[in-house]
Amino acid sequence: MANSVSHSLVTAEWLQEHINDPKVRLFEVSVDPGVYAGGHIPGATNLDWHVDLVDTVNRDIASREKLQATLRKAGVDNDTTVIIYGDHNNWFAAWGAWVLDVYGFGDRVKLLDGGRKLWEARKLPLTSDVPSFKASSIELPERDNSLRARLTNVLDVVEGRIDGKLIDIRSPDEYLGKIFAPEGVKELSIRAGHIPGAENVPWATIVNEDGTYKPLDEIRKIYADKGVDGSKPVITYCRIGERSSHSWFALKRLLGYEVRNYDGSWTEYGNAVGVPVTNKSGTVWLGK
Repeated sequence: MANSVSHSLVTAEWLQEHINDPKVRLFEVSVDPGVYAGGHIPGATNLDWHVDLVDTVNRDIASREKLQATLRKAGVDNDTTVIIYGDHNNWFAAWGAWVLDVYGFGDRVKLLDGGRKLWEARKLPLTSDVPSFKASSIELPERDNSLRARLTNVLDVVEGRIDGKLIDIRSPDEYLGKIFAPEGVKELSIRAGHIPGAENVPWATIVNEDGTYKPLDEIRKIYADKGVDGSKPVITYCRIGERSSHSWFALKRLLGYEVRNYDGSWTEYGNAVGVPVTNKSGTVWLGK
């Protein structure tokens, strides 16, 4: 996607031209944090999503103070442009961008369109060198909670207090309740199905084969066909809130809609007491 179309994405060509720009900082946020050590884009700092971007005591994103310390160490200042990329079509890279956006980065945080998948497919340079930078003194603002949905916000839509749209970006089998979670994952809920009223728009429907986002007109139509056209506030969710950031990024940052990401997602909602679930397959949790 051309950089002129969206200021929230950069191309591999743009990154190659700006890789040594002192006003640019590059971070890798991969589903598998270990891939960084085997080779990463030169100048990239590794952000371990389940350590650096979260509160390891409470189920929450990193505190302002923790994220601020991480960014200071990487030399990120108030006028720094942050570029994030990762594996698996930028799933968790988009989550990293969402976390930074919650802390006020806005258009100063961007995704490398296509992420590691495209960079590696083009055989562009990788290195094992870990960069170091002069520490900054950046001060982050308080969280912008308008970008984040909590369980109460979701229930406001489900129970009709808010006229909004819910987007479930998981696979059709998860959405329909045929399976509780993808094979091999450990984060589970005791109920299968989806949040009542949610539309199923799997994350992959908005992505090209090379890992880049599809053209904006195509993305806009994909969502419009599901009744999502920007006229109502939107909440995206998945299983643990990271994959849904990829769709949040498309809806919020590329299309400009009013969108929150529900990072509690199905592992919270599907385990919550007293909330309704739509399960068209009728599967029952048997503890196995």
